[in-house]
Amino acid sequence: MNNNMRAVIQRVKESSVVVKNKIVGKISAGLLVFLGVSTTDRLQDVEFLSDKIVNLRIFEDQNEKMNRSLLETGGEMLVVSQFTLLGDCRKGRRPSFIHAARPDEADRLYQSFVKRIQEKGIFVQTGRFRARMDVSLINDGPVTLIIESK
Repeated sequence: MNNNMRAVIQRVKESSVVVKNKIVGKISAGLLVFLGVSTTDRLQDVEFLSDKIVNLRIFEDQNEKMNRSLLETGGEMLVVSQFTLLGDCRKGRRPSFIHAARPDEADRLYQSFVKRIQEKGIFVQTGRFRARMDVSLINDGPVTLIIESK
């Protein structure tokens, strides 16, 4: 299993995150990004993934072709930390999470990712790091992609 920063990206019409019956993050049209940070990730991984995601041409143009990026559409982003993306299910029946970064380092890189997206002029909302979250979305398409940093 590769030890990479991993993102699951869903093009959404809307999305929200609830913690303890309270909405902590909510967006309209844009991207829901689940982000998993591995033990070997560094700021270069944050830079690569953030640039890749905001420039992915996965929004439709006037001819209904996926030809526009989040930056071009003015869409929003909801970022949810999800260490389970680093789960290794190859052996046994219980996933191993030894490739997931320790919480303090994962939070640092997660926050760096969010900041980098905001610096690009994107409206960003987040889940709550290390909290039990209920995530709701309307997947537009559906369009779902998985991207790794290395």
